[in-house]
Amino acid sequence: MDGIIQIFLGSLLLSLVHATIPSHWLPLIAISKTEKWSEKETVSITAITAISHTISTVVIGILVGMIGYKLSESYHYITHYIAPTILILLGLVYFVLEYRHSKIKSAHHHHHIDVDKIIQRRSKRSIIFTLSLAMFFSPCLEIEIYYFTASRLGWLGISVVSLVYFFITVLGMVFLVYFGAKGVKKLQWHFLEHHDKLISGVILVLVGLLAFFVEF
Repeated sequence: MDGIIQIFLGSLLLSLVHATIPSHWLPLIAISKTEKWSEKETVSITAITAISHTISTVVIGILVGMIGYKLSESYHYITHYIAPTILILLGLVYFVLEYRHSKIKSAHHHHHIDVDKIIQRRSKRSIIFTLSLAMFFSPCLEIEIYYFTASRLGWLGISVVSLVYFFITVLGMVFLVYFGAKGVKKLQWHFLEHHDKLISGVILVLVGLLAFFVEF
C-alpha cells in the first residue's frame, strides 16, 4: 500500500507541475483570443490538444513501464537503484538548463507552441490539427522516466501513473485555459513561465530521492 501511495504522490506532483507550465496553455489562450473563439470552442479545443498530448505520453510510458517490469523480474537493482538515479540526474540536468537559460537575455517569450505559425493557418480545422500534432509529438519526458520507477509495482504502478497523468494534465490544461481566457491571466505566471525547468528539476530530484530511499 505504501508503494502505491508513493507512486500516486510522485505522479501527482509531476503531473501538476507539467499541467501548470504556462508554455502548455498560454499559447492556447493567445490563439483563442486572436481567432475569437467562444468559451465552449476554447475549452473543447484545449481538451482535444491536451488529450492528444497525454495519449502519446501514456503510450510511450506504458512501453517504458513494460520494459522496466520485465527487467525488475531479473534485475531488481535496475528499477530500485538505477531508475531513481536517472530521475535525480534528469533533475540536475534541468538545473543546468535553468542556469543556462537565465544567462541568456531574450527580447521575446518562447512558447512550447509556435503561436505565430499556427495562427497563419486560418481554418479552425487546420489550427486544431496543428495544435494536436504539436502536442502529440511533445511527450512529457519526466513522466516517461517515472514509468520506469512505477514498473516496480507491475501493471498496478503503470496504471496509476497513466490515470493520474491523463486526468491531471487534461483537467489542468482545460481549467487554466478556461480561467485564463476569462481574465484570471492577471495572476502572476511570470515565475512559472521563466523557471519551469527549475521547478521540474526540484520535483524530479525529490521524487527520485523518495524512490531511492523508500523500499516498496
